[in-house]
Amino acid sequence: MAAAATAIRPIRLAALTKSRCSIFQTAYNPTSARTGAKYLRARLRGPSMIKYYTPEANISQIMRQWPELEMRNYAEEERLQDVEDKKKRGKGAPKKAKAKGDSRRASRRR
Repeated sequence: MAAAATAIRPIRLAALTKSRCSIFQTAYNPTSARTGAKYLRARLRGPSMIKYYTPEANISQIMRQWPELEMRNYAEEERLQDVEDKKKRGKGAPKKAKAKGDSRRASRRR
């Protein structure tokens, strides 16, 4: 009865934990520091998500893949027409500078 009442020494418990970690190939962490091991051990979610969501079909990709279908992307044509109309009215994007000195910022600083 006296043997059961005595407590196990902390040194013995630490040795037991260390040997258990080496046997079962787990991380020995006596200070209980946060290591993120739980998340690193977990199965990756990316491959399952890729399988779940089907690849998105893009009209321009389909047109490039099968040119014999002679499809037209009306939304893209309309967008290009709108850009052209804005340029005619002077509302389009500014032209890109060919050299560093040609930019608007360079002329404004002088």
